[in-house]
Amino acid sequence: MHPEVQQLGPGTCPKCGMALEPVQPSADQGEPDELRDMRRRFTVSAILTLPVFALAMGEMLPGRPFERWLAPAAQTWVQWLLATPVVLWGGWPFFVRGVDSVRRRQLNMFTLIALGVGVAYLYSVVATLAPGLFPPALHAAHGLVPVYFEAAAVIVTLVLLGQVLELRARSRTSAAISALLGLAPDTARLLDDDGSEHEVPLEHVQPGQRLRIRPGERVPVDGLVLEGRSAVDESMVSGEPVPVAKRPGDRVVGATVNGTGALVMQAEKVGADTLLARIVQLVSEAQRSRAPIQKVVDQVSAWFVPAVLAVAVAAFVLWMSVGPEPRLAHAVLAAVAVLIIACPCALGLATPMSIMVATGRGAGAGILFRDAAAIEVLRSVDTLVVDKTGTLTEGKPRLISVVAADGQDEHELLGLAASVEQVSEHPLAAAIVAGAEERALTLQDADDFESVTGKGVRARAGGRAVLLGNAALLTDAGIDADPLALRADALRAEGQTVMFVALDGKL
Repeated sequence: MHPEVQQLGPGTCPKCGMALEPVQPSADQGEPDELRDMRRRFTVSAILTLPVFALAMGEMLPGRPFERWLAPAAQTWVQWLLATPVVLWGGWPFFVRGVDSVRRRQLNMFTLIALGVGVAYLYSVVATLAPGLFPPALHAAHGLVPVYFEAAAVIVTLVLLGQVLELRARSRTSAAISALLGLAPDTARLLDDDGSEHEVPLEHVQPGQRLRIRPGERVPVDGLVLEGRSAVDESMVSGEPVPVAKRPGDRVVGATVNGTGALVMQAEKVGADTLLARIVQLVSEAQRSRAPIQKVVDQVSAWFVPAVLAVAVAAFVLWMSVGPEPRLAHAVLAAVAVLIIACPCALGLATPMSIMVATGRGAGAGILFRDAAAIEVLRSVDTLVVDKTGTLTEGKPRLISVVAADGQDEHELLGLAASVEQVSEHPLAAAIVAGAEERALTLQDADDFESVTGKGVRARAGGRAVLLGNAALLTDAGIDADPLALRADALRAEGQTVMFVALDGKL
């Protein structure tokens, strides 16, 4: 929670008491041990706290139904029995953090929680074991001194719930980071100077080395294409579903997916310098950043905790000085009341939970925040400008329209185009095939299929020569696309991708 705090190994922040985040995330992060521990403590504490709460509130119910089964003294002993593991085991981490905050002179939320819960519990134990120490005015109608076992247990359970929700949200964000790291391949195919090649672990790749990327493999690191032609799926970076044509001199990004061609690349940026590693580092730093509202809470806590302690001490001193006899009992009761009332459950739950749940939910939806302040700034945003196609769209292309030239049948045109494209793995090909299937068209087998990188495909289907791709493909085949150029430009202006079809050399 405080980015300037760093240490070797996991632990808690000496300033606020929250769990520390790893500086370098790993791809194989499982459920954090702290989340597993807090969930176990919360589950047990919640089960034990419910009957304690019910017994404590029973005297407020009409007819006091619980007194039919248990005498008031027995109810107090049952509350003590059930609340003890909640406070001493469930709340143990809070006592440790509270003591650490005093030892390090960094008073925080856990200081008040430890004090409030600890004093309430000890006061209740004394009231149960030695009620005679308290003045008659504090005794209830049945001769017992009211106890605060349920307050101590409920506070511990609520704070445990906040810890579980926060840690789970942070775990989701960590899972998103792990998923990003998992995109990078584990190995790369290294080309030696003598032309031989062998697989090496990704961390052994050095800048300047030559690497081979076979069809369908992920690009190992950021670099430059030296040999070969292919189309690379860069949707991981850009959100664009259509693969980008690559030829010698073009740059490729690590963790993107190579298409059907083979490439030889030169490694330029490896390890922590790759684009993927920098994205992961940004997201990881966002987890350790603080929103402006959290800084406000820190400032409030810096004054609030000492002020509460001062008021509790003042109440104790005042009752000891001028209060009625027995003064010690009245003074302790007054100090306990101040500490319990001031125990900042909402302060500990609301602020970190809202920030971390927002971060976790965003990561689960594929939205990565650069820092926690961005979440708070979003509330004042009234206009959002987005230039990534895959962000606001479905992330994959869909067939919108089929424009047939004069004298051509639209269904025949689409059927032949889909028959050819069913052999291809290109996203645009899949969209054309899906469009034909939606129209219940019958597809035919394609022969002599050839993919022209960056331009389109050619094949024979239904006894006809089919050419399908961009205008450059038609130009190479000596086919004039001008008759449909204006219509194509109009469709592109609407955000559509246009593909031309030629049947037997005719547009």
